[in-house]
Amino acid sequence: MKLFDILQENERTGLEDREIGIITDDTRKVKPGDIFVAISGRNFDGHAACAEMLSKGAAAVVVERELGLPQQILCSNTRVMYSVLSSRYFGEPTNQLKLIAATGTNGKTTTVNMIKHILNETGHKCGCIGTAGYDVCGKIYEAHLTTPYQFDLYGYFREMADNGAEYCVMEASSQALSQFRFTGERFVCGIFTNLTQDHLDWHGTMENYYQAKKSLFACCEAAVINTDDPWGKRLYDELAAQGGIKLIAFSEEHPADVSACRTELKNGSVTYTLTDKASEQAFTVDIPMPGAFNVMNSMGAAAACVQAGVPLRSVIAALNTLKGVRGRAEVLYDGDFTVICDYAHTEDGLDKTLGALRGFVKGRLIAVFGAAGERDAGKRPGMGRCVAKYADIAVITSDNPRFEDPQSIIDQVKQGFEGSTCEVYCFTDRLEAIKHAVSIAQTGDMIALCGKGHEDYQVIGDDYQHFSEHEIIKELCR
Repeated sequence: MKLFDILQENERTGLEDREIGIITDDTRKVKPGDIFVAISGRNFDGHAACAEMLSKGAAAVVVERELGLPQQILCSNTRVMYSVLSSRYFGEPTNQLKLIAATGTNGKTTTVNMIKHILNETGHKCGCIGTAGYDVCGKIYEAHLTTPYQFDLYGYFREMADNGAEYCVMEASSQALSQFRFTGERFVCGIFTNLTQDHLDWHGTMENYYQAKKSLFACCEAAVINTDDPWGKRLYDELAAQGGIKLIAFSEEHPADVSACRTELKNGSVTYTLTDKASEQAFTVDIPMPGAFNVMNSMGAAAACVQAGVPLRSVIAALNTLKGVRGRAEVLYDGDFTVICDYAHTEDGLDKTLGALRGFVKGRLIAVFGAAGERDAGKRPGMGRCVAKYADIAVITSDNPRFEDPQSIIDQVKQGFEGSTCEVYCFTDRLEAIKHAVSIAQTGDMIALCGKGHEDYQVIGDDYQHFSEHEIIKELCR
């Protein structure tokens, strides 16, 4: 492939056509023939490295300001241009896909996996991009980011399209939206799950966080919104005032386009009646995932699939064949005591998960959890307070500490237990924490392993070390 193959006529001025390799914003990856995209980040401005990248043999550099260098592609926003060039490089693969995206703090992974299941069950080949992995309809790649960076993302889109995918359902993270990792796309539907404190280390304020999430809906034909959530209600009202987008509200608390009633929470499952206002139809939904929050996740998924063109009756039939989602309220062991694995890693996530489990625990609820390093330290005491509210025993440990001191993180989380009667143990080693929880578990107890979910690694420093709670519990409890 040559440079001019991915540039329009007006973008070629002053450039020499050359054979090209990959497109990247990482100076460490640049090889002769590659295109380097200069991103102005918080800690480093890629423009400062452009001359060096050209000296290393880069075919071109993408810049936002005139640097007086040869082979520079000048644009107003290099992040946007990164997406545009990546799309062109892979032959604009999203033209062959119907896109659906979910955004919000919690529930994205469960919602997109429910959508993928429904679409596949109803005869539509569907790829998936999200925290639990990148499914390109033939192969699943491990995910270290909820939404991959531009060049990787469009490469996955290309692979899906080549494998015959009709749909792609994806999680749209707030960072990906603020970094324009996909741009100029048109989504059949966008889903808003909820908004609670998270990622303020990146966004600074809840308002900035909300605006990043809201930006998804500027490129959606329809918006499916949880109006029980106050931020969701605000989003619905603001989009209604703007016009130009079809709105579908879903709610368990108020009358809405899609609503739930007669909810029956069970140990390991939930049953409810879904009512669709437009068709005046009502169906029983029975899914093997506990908690009222999964009522909301499944309603959002069902409404999105209807907007994607699947008849509601078929949607419900497919939803009722769901087997669960890996790492989301997943039972890892059920003997004298029970071990549940869940991705809950925010105060709201812990509140929903532990609150759902609390009513079914015959003995004691033992929560093993930690807070991620280098991520929104302000939420840590709140996570502790939430666990103290529901758990009889808390085992505070490491999540993904990265370069932060694990003990310091634990100490901040522990502040939330002040004045609580909850029994607290602390272990910087997560394996030792899990072993301790299993060793003290008695008949009727439930251990909730929170924070890792589907992940089979821990991030220590910049090293992804293998760590599978599925394997650990299998070994400890066999």
